[in-house]
Amino acid sequence: MIAEYWPVLLFIVVAAGLGLVLLAVGMLAGPRRPGAEKLAPYECGFEAFEDARARFDVRYYLLAILFIIFDLEIAFLFPWAVVFKQIGLVALIEMALFLLLLVVGFAYVWKKGALEWE
Repeated sequence: MIAEYWPVLLFIVVAAGLGLVLLAVGMLAGPRRPGAEKLAPYECGFEAFEDARARFDVRYYLLAILFIIFDLEIAFLFPWAVVFKQIGLVALIEMALFLLLLVVGFAYVWKKGALEWE
């Protein structure tokens, strides 16, 4: 029975050993103290102009959540499209209702102005 687990045990031992060896090489060959460039703040290619703890507008989070919601509809469309011929007309009607619900939600969000950015 232990012979069945031998490859898994060998893989774990080799992976742990390689991880330890790479950590040791990094500690021995790497710099002891980071320089001024390493400690400097870096953001999108230029120096930061604000504190990193600045507050974000709630609209940013709302827009991100809306993007995730409307982007996830693709996760339902792909499997449905793959098996469309096997599931028939009932699935077509159900997907049409699903997309109609998404369109209604999108129209509501658009009408409320949640997609507008000043």
